[in-house]
Amino acid sequence: MVRTAHAPALVPALATGIGSLPHDDPRAAADVVLRHHPRLPAAPQLPARTPLEGLVAQWARALPEVSVRDDGTVVIDDRGSFEPPVPSFDSEAHGGLLAFLDVAASTGEEPPARVKVQIAGPLTLGLALHRAGMPVERAFRRGGEAARSWAIAVEELVEERLPGSSLLLFFDEPALVTWRRHEGVLDRETATDVLSGALAAPGCMTGVHVCGAGDRRLALEAGPQVIGVEVGSDLVADADVIARHLDADGWVAWGAVPTDRPVGESVEPLWRALVSVWCELTRRGCDPVRLRTQSLVTPACGLAGHGRSQAERSLRLARAVADRVHDQAVAARLTLGA
Repeated sequence: MVRTAHAPALVPALATGIGSLPHDDPRAAADVVLRHHPRLPAAPQLPARTPLEGLVAQWARALPEVSVRDDGTVVIDDRGSFEPPVPSFDSEAHGGLLAFLDVAASTGEEPPARVKVQIAGPLTLGLALHRAGMPVERAFRRGGEAARSWAIAVEELVEERLPGSSLLLFFDEPALVTWRRHEGVLDRETATDVLSGALAAPGCMTGVHVCGAGDRRLALEAGPQVIGVEVGSDLVADADVIARHLDADGWVAWGAVPTDRPVGESVEPLWRALVSVWCELTRRGCDPVRLRTQSLVTPACGLAGHGRSQAERSLRLARAVADRVHDQAVAARLTLGA
């Protein structure tokens, strides 16, 4: 494939989404993310529109031995082929993504310089396949193969539909919660290798979204260029690995807008919470300039369980926090004479 020259994958203080929205109209969802986060819009996933856009259903379907029922349930056929995954995009399972690419390409203005797409991570797929009846070793091998094949397919799709737009590809890993609880069915070293292999598959910039109680250390050991974390006081327990990640030019997507409780209209409490975490991380060894200049801002998790007005408020607040991060990033660079 001949690649078009791209904008830098990331610049400081971009606001973006985690993925899911509550809409049932794909084009309306695309309009929302492009309006609120024009500098790094996130392709929406719309599980309320159809269960086939659920996190596992949407991506496990590439495996020949997997069938997905209308309710999104994954079924394993032990007699099925264990041939390589066959990723295929269609308007039912990928309506949000395809509409987003269409709208972004046909706005009458310049397409976004960069976009974010999120797919299921290999550990989450592996755990789902195991719970559906597949033996552990095979489940995570197949989950890894599926994630890698989708990563390459998404990169090629974005290049085809939005030539010139840089892609940030996130792997969503809610399964990391089980490793944080020491309940992972796969040992940590193997799990890290599975995730690392998926991150290395595409040529674009890659990241991992860690749900609130997920194992951030495992995610960082896999080597993502970006890690998405929920802003909270427990982050300081991982200050050492966050510092190493930043020092290696890694980025952090700060989940600064809570999604597990109501939020008001004011950005002030969200901004104070983020700055408080930054201050404590700085005390524990993180570079204060890197904390600001290698930062994105997002809602903490997806917004499919919210009402539409609530979801839009969360996206709007993420952008408001990002604007403040931008001001501090500029100030930090000026202080250094950059």
